[in-house]
Amino acid sequence: MAFTIFGIHAFRGMRNDIKKRLPYYMADWTIDACNYRIIPATVYMYFANVLPAIAFALDMFSKSENSYGVNEVLLASVLGAILFSVFAGQPLCIVGVTGPISVFNYTVYEIITPRGTPYFAFMCWICLWSMVMHFAIAITNGVNGLRYITRFSCDIFGFYVAFIYLQKGIQVVTRQFGRSDIEAFISIMVALLVLIFGYMCHIIGDDSTLFWRPVRRFLADYGTPLVVIFFTGFIHIGKLRNYDIQTLPTGASFRPTASGTPARPHGWLIHFWDGISVGDVFLAIPFAVLLTILFYFDHNVSSLICQGKEFPLKKPGAFHWDFFLLGVSTGIAGILGIPAPNGLIPQAPFHTISLCVVNHEKTDDVIEDGENGNKPGKPLIEGVIEQRVSNFVHGLLILGTMSGPLLIVLGLVPQAVLAGLFWIMGLCALEGNGVVLKMYYLCKDRALTSPNEPFRRVRLRSIYLFVAIELIAFGGTFAVTQTIAAVGFPAILLIFATFATVLHRIFDKDELNILDEATASELTMASVTGNGNVRGTRSGISSVVDVADSDVDSPRSREEVEMGLFDEGSIEGAGTNRRRRVSRPY
Repeated sequence: MAFTIFGIHAFRGMRNDIKKRLPYYMADWTIDACNYRIIPATVYMYFANVLPAIAFALDMFSKSENSYGVNEVLLASVLGAILFSVFAGQPLCIVGVTGPISVFNYTVYEIITPRGTPYFAFMCWICLWSMVMHFAIAITNGVNGLRYITRFSCDIFGFYVAFIYLQKGIQVVTRQFGRSDIEAFISIMVALLVLIFGYMCHIIGDDSTLFWRPVRRFLADYGTPLVVIFFTGFIHIGKLRNYDIQTLPTGASFRPTASGTPARPHGWLIHFWDGISVGDVFLAIPFAVLLTILFYFDHNVSSLICQGKEFPLKKPGAFHWDFFLLGVSTGIAGILGIPAPNGLIPQAPFHTISLCVVNHEKTDDVIEDGENGNKPGKPLIEGVIEQRVSNFVHGLLILGTMSGPLLIVLGLVPQAVLAGLFWIMGLCALEGNGVVLKMYYLCKDRALTSPNEPFRRVRLRSIYLFVAIELIAFGGTFAVTQTIAAVGFPAILLIFATFATVLHRIFDKDELNILDEATASELTMASVTGNGNVRGTRSGISSVVDVADSDVDSPRSREEVEMGLFDEGSIEGAGTNRRRRVSRPY
């Protein structure tokens, strides 16, 4: 029940989230889960989550003196998948170990261990303080700040994460140079072959006329996992097996990496009350503030992107409740001594894409081409299989990976294959990123650009300026993460997210509505706005929703108003219910 504290309607956002989403809960497990699309989505997310997470584990393993390993990262992914598939309001959002949290963890290690402070106890206090902050933000409806998050912030962060994936792939390859020349050469070639064949499967399956439609669909669904499996076996056959190609390091099944050592004498349970001073307990608070800022931005942006306007979702979002749940997982992660999981980019939107139902007989519109006349648009995405099973099962598969036999199999995967997978995901993430799309438009021949292209209604100097601002924000974030100050990079994210609220002072309103469009639909954003009448006007802030693009029916019932979905002023003349063009974001 909601009550008022200092003018704040405490618990109102969480209550409304639960009230809106609870009626769909059983259908998420039963009727809506009876679809073939769940199988390829589960398989793809297993590979897309496990292998990159292990690469981040390698980073933390080497930079924290073996404090974290594969099992800690796998358990964190299991925790996120199971907890959010069962209890979250938005189960489409994939939760696991990200690059930013790995940077945060080993940077804290580099700062705190020279003081003699026990690392795992200190990290546990950071997570516990952060859990309290998550709870406070969710209870006081602080997630309402997402109404200011537009494509500007999401595109910059997505651009940053894509480059982190590309950078990690390069770092994995450079680790091979410490070996013999022939072994390094084989590793580089394997990484490039994984990139070539995996990306070819993506191109053929996504936007190609090659082969029959079932073949294209099969390559889109299973191409990347099959490429990973093939090249894992590739180095173990013929003369290649005579060379020592580096594979993924694994440990004992279901055991912490540093189990039994002075750093971790109690196995999975961290005794955060032993060996740490009161001063260090309070010293953990500023670090917890930075972690909370990171998760507020990282997780919620991941959730926003996987519920973007491109996807015709029918079920509401639940941002307040999900952020509360993220606080729970953060606290549990601290007690278990594992990296705290949160929303993943690009895996979260990849999950939604893999669950899209595409009608190849219909197209979203007709594109006018200046050279070739008219040509059909992309196949129409008619719906998304919104359910909980794919997230839950992929979590169980990761849990099974922690068993002895599967850890042995995982230990056969070459690190070069991991590098290729990083490059595939990084390139796919860049494909539909707003920063890249604007730069691509600036490089196109204007005579061959469709008259229907929205950017044609924007002055070129405005596009150049907008892209320059985005690249400066990206450069600042990326530069900070390469230094010891990386622990403070969540503050950089907050700065450029805040800067988005003043873009209307720099750009024309109509141009800004094109350059910095709404992130999610009115239905999705109702969780953080308290109503469905968020107009596309930029009176002091960036627009969240353009009612003309709404994909929900006009609210008419008094019950919807009382639930907080819509305010009374929005009952008349609300958004239209029309079919929109939907394109893949990555």
